[in-house]
Parts: sequence; structure tokens; C-alpha cells
Amino acid sequence: MRVGVALPSAIPGAGPDLVLEWARRADAGPFSSVAVLDRVNYDSYEPLTTLAAAAVATSRVRLVTAIVIGPLRSTALLAKQAAGIDALSGGRLTLGLAVGARKDDYDVAGVDTRGRGERLTRQLAELRAIWEDQRFGPRPVQPGGPPILVGGTASDQAFARMARYADGYVHGGGPPRAFENAAARARAAWSDLGRPGRPQLWGQGYFALGRVDEGRAYMRDYYAFTGPFVDRLVEGLLTTPQTIIQYLRAYEAAGCDEMLLIPAVADLEQLDRLAEVVSAL
Repeated sequence: MRVGVALPSAIPGAGPDLVLEWARRADAGPFSSVAVLDRVNYDSYEPLTTLAAAAVATSRVRLVTAIVIGPLRSTALLAKQAAGIDALSGGRLTLGLAVGARKDDYDVAGVDTRGRGERLTRQLAELRAIWEDQRFGPRPVQPGGPPILVGGTASDQAFARMARYADGYVHGGGPPRAFENAAARARAAWSDLGRPGRPQLWGQGYFALGRVDEGRAYMRDYYAFTGPFVDRLVEGLLTTPQTIIQYLRAYEAAGCDEMLLIPAVADLEQLDRLAEVVSAL
């Protein structure tokens, strides 16, 4: 199982120097990718802009959106932005898309939440056609365009979209048994459509090493929209090297291809400590 790390671009107060230095250090190893999250109505960096900057600051790691809220963006513009990042990075983009869970992001963007699932389905169907259009530029470096992941809730609709239009599924986090169940459903949807091979399966989890209260406070703020469920999310925060190792091994046993570890504290010391844990595996 590969292990990537998210940039601290969704944490309020994370300065540009910190975000770019985080990307550079992650590129030096042992991580396989750097990822970004997407919020509109929050003190965070826009994810595609952030990955464009990370493309210049790195040379090895894959650049991942986990996820971008597709229906908030026009399909043509999203396709052009993704192709540009893929070109600038030499073919290192993996594009994760989902409908998003927060109504306030749609409200401030002036986009109706009604029909957002159908809009995402249309986007997934159209992206590769746009990338293959000879009039379109820049052309993605990766043949057929960047790999596409579908994220979001473990619903029948999400798995159907993934199986028909994408290359894999990114799970929203939580205990390994929840991922194992989602992975089985993703493989079943893939098989039902007769697609060869199997889907790429990605997981994610939040960590805060040594600064637990700060990490929990961030998660309570970021996920306040979930109401009482935020307590369960906070309980899942990985706070010691031992819990991170156990989490990674359990996800690997459940069939995860790549795990994304997301910081809850914006400090380079967090990345350095995480790198020591991952290097020791």
C-alpha cells in the first residue's frame, strides 16, 4: 500500500510558505502523493490553484484532489484546469471528484444543490471527451487524461458512477471495517459492468501528533456541519505513531491501494514526525 499526505491547505492560517515547503519535503519522501481538500465557505486555499503551485515545487509525488466538488465548477473549465496541472507536473495528477457534503459551499457559490448528483455524472462522462478533443489545450500528459477517482458517501450512486466513468474510489475515512465494506461494493459494481481488472481503492485518515487538543479543535470546526456526528470523527483522529501504524496496516489488509494521511495541525514538525513513522514501516 502506498502512503500519501495531504497539504495543510485546508487549515486556517496556513501560510503559502508553509504549504509549499510541506510539498517540497513530502516530495523528498517517503510519501507517494500530496493531496488537497475542497471547501468554498471556509478559510482554505482553492485546491486546483494549490496543486498548480505544488506541481512547480515538486518533481516526484503524485498530485491528488481528494476531493474536488465537481458540480461547483463548469465541466470545460474543470477539464482545462486539470489538464494544465497534468501538463505542468509532467503527468502526475490524479483527479478525485465528488458532490460535496456541505450545502453552504453551494450557497456561497450560487449553485443549486438540486440535481448535483446528475451534474457530477455528466461531468464524469464528458471530461475524457474534452481532453481528447484536438482543439483543446494544453493536452494532458497522461494518455486519456489523468486517472479519475470518485469519492463521497458509500452510496449505490457513487459506486455506479465510479464503475462506469472512473478509475477508482476514494473512501471518506473512518474505521478499516467501513473501508472494507466500501471496497467490496466498489469491486462488485466494477465487476457488474464487466470492466477488466479492478478499481483503485484509496483511503484517508486525519492525524495530529503531540498536539491533540489543537487537532481536535480543528476537526470540530471543519466538520461542525455534521452536528453530533462530529464526535465520532474527532474520536478517529490518529494521535500516536502506534495508532497510525495500526491504522495503515489494517487498511492495507482491507485492500487499500493508497492511504492519504491528512494533517489536523499546520506545522512542518507534524510532517517530519509522520515521515519517520511511515519510513519505519
